[in-house]
Amino acid sequence: MTDERAELPPRKTDMTKAGADAPLAEGELRASDADRERVAERLREAIAEGRLDMEEFDVRLGAAYAARTYGELVPLTRDLPESAGSAAHAPAPLAGGAGRVGRVGAEPTSRGAFALFGGFTRRGRWVAGKVFTAFAMWGGGEIDLREADFEDRETVVRCFTIWGGISVVVPPELRVRVSGVGIMGGFGGDQLFDGPPDSPQVTVKGFALMGGVGVQRKARKGEKRRLTEERERRELED
Repeated sequence: MTDERAELPPRKTDMTKAGADAPLAEGELRASDADRERVAERLREAIAEGRLDMEEFDVRLGAAYAARTYGELVPLTRDLPESAGSAAHAPAPLAGGAGRVGRVGAEPTSRGAFALFGGFTRRGRWVAGKVFTAFAMWGGGEIDLREADFEDRETVVRCFTIWGGISVVVPPELRVRVSGVGIMGGFGGDQLFDGPPDSPQVTVKGFALMGGVGVQRKARKGEKRRLTEERERRELED
């Protein structure tokens, strides 16, 4: 007589336990901040060598800081050769605060901006309030957070524009959320970006009526200058 119990599949609990005990593939392992930074540095070297243009660099750098696993990091440098001189040519300190993450807990220097038939600008070293409100009507404004510090770890930037435009510029490593409405206009950009866990978070919200609000990531001016100088130095050495 056949023992039917031997033909039964393993119980669900046994399968779950077996799956939990199975080793993860290397690509599924969690990446550390150091892993992300190593990839980011290789990308900086690649643009200095002329292997990437600025648009490719921005996209890959953003993806590097957003990566959670090794599998997400590997494709970012797969088509780049190993940097033989990376140790000999260590990157110089970043000028102009390039690569810095905004300091949290500073006293705000600005909580809002207003433009009517004109414009406003917030850029350079400044401190954004926990809630920053911007309004532009028949005008425009720029909110550049690349060198900014923050009153709080979570900042809300509220943008409202009528027949105007507001541009929000953020550095590659900043965590960003975008949630806004465009009525006969546009409100958008990089809708979601996860930076390093210790990075501040900025949420951009509001509405645009017959106008537009744009959010874009850009490398800091100091970093762009450093990359250009590094490329020129390598060309002279070659």
